[in-house]
Order: sequence, then C-alpha cells, then structure tokens
Amino acid sequence: MTPLLLALLLSLSSPGRAASTTSPHPHQGVAPKFTTPSKQTLTAAEEAQLLAGTPVRRQIRYETGGRGISIMDVKGTPEQVWAVIDDYGSYPGWIDMLEECEVYGRSGTEVKVRFKLKIMGKDVEYYIDHERRADKGYVTWQLDYSRESDIDDSTGYWMVYPSPAREGYTRVEYTVDLRLKGWVPGFVEDLLANKGLEKATGWVKLQVEG
Repeated sequence: MTPLLLALLLSLSSPGRAASTTSPHPHQGVAPKFTTPSKQTLTAAEEAQLLAGTPVRRQIRYETGGRGISIMDVKGTPEQVWAVIDDYGSYPGWIDMLEECEVYGRSGTEVKVRFKLKIMGKDVEYYIDHERRADKGYVTWQLDYSRESDIDDSTGYWMVYPSPAREGYTRVEYTVDLRLKGWVPGFVEDLLANKGLEKATGWVKLQVEG
C-alpha cells in the first residue's frame, strides 16, 4: 500500500491504539481475503492501453469498503520482477515515507514483514503476513492478526506472469483492500484507484526497468 494514500487516509480517520507486538489485533479480518487470485480479464481497449505503456487501473466498491487494482506490463522477466518484490530490505530506498521494513518471520511459503512509515511527523506501523507462491505466479497478504497494527486491515496480492501481449515483458497485477480505523469520505476511495495505485506499484516498474 502506498504511504501517500495512508497519509491522506490517516489525516481523516479516527485515532486508534498504538501498534503492538504483544497484543493481538482487535479482529481477525474485515476485508475480503485473496487466497488463490486469478488473472483479470481485460477489454480490447485496456489491452491497447497496456501496449501504449499506460497501466490499467480499476476500482471495486463494496458496501463497507473497496479495493484498487493496477495492471502493468514491465520490460523484464518474471524472475526479475520477483527479485524486486521480494527485496523487502530495499523498500525504504524505493518507497516514499517508508522508514523501516524488516522480515520478522519465515516458515515455508509464509513471510511476515514489519513496515514503519513516518507520516506527518508520526510513526505508522503495521505487520503483514504474506503467502509467497511464486511457483504459482502470486503472493497474497493480510495483516498478521497476532499483532496489533496502526491500520484496521489490509489484504491483497501481487500476480506476475509473462505478458500475453508482447515478448520480453512481464505482466504485473496488484490488488489492495485497505481499511483504516474510523470513517473515511468517499472521495478518498477514488485516490486508491488513481494516484494511490500509481504510487503503490510504479516503484516496481522503475526498479526492474531502471
């Protein structure tokens, strides 16, 4: 999720308890979870948009929230894309406002990562539990509910596979459902599908192609 989006949302949401490694999260998830994601079906216009080098972005609204989807073609191999996504230690140098990022747990396909942002002078810390299945072309995530995060919930996935439209490119799909504590006005949801998604995914393309 993008720190820019979090900054906007946190400025509007209600304050909650501080993140904690010893206290469990108040719930076990409110956002839909993505256990076996499937590829998005694109229209002819969207395929042409990708060929022109412009990412495709979508927004899906639920009664209690929504999620953003970003799809882009990256010049490089799936292995190169995965190398960037998996390099959590380098995230602070690639993503604005992200101060710390560390893996605190690994077991089989599970990877647990702590993120710490500095937003408007205050720390925002959250813990993400990833299920890494690069062998199947995706990694999914949700909050680590055994710890308390400064955000209410987050689920999503990266999907990586050879671009069906052009040789030498990899198609990257990103989906995020982000929930914060308190009421957030509807116009902020639009940022999730626009600038927020651009910030959340653009760094991957930059690192692979740069």
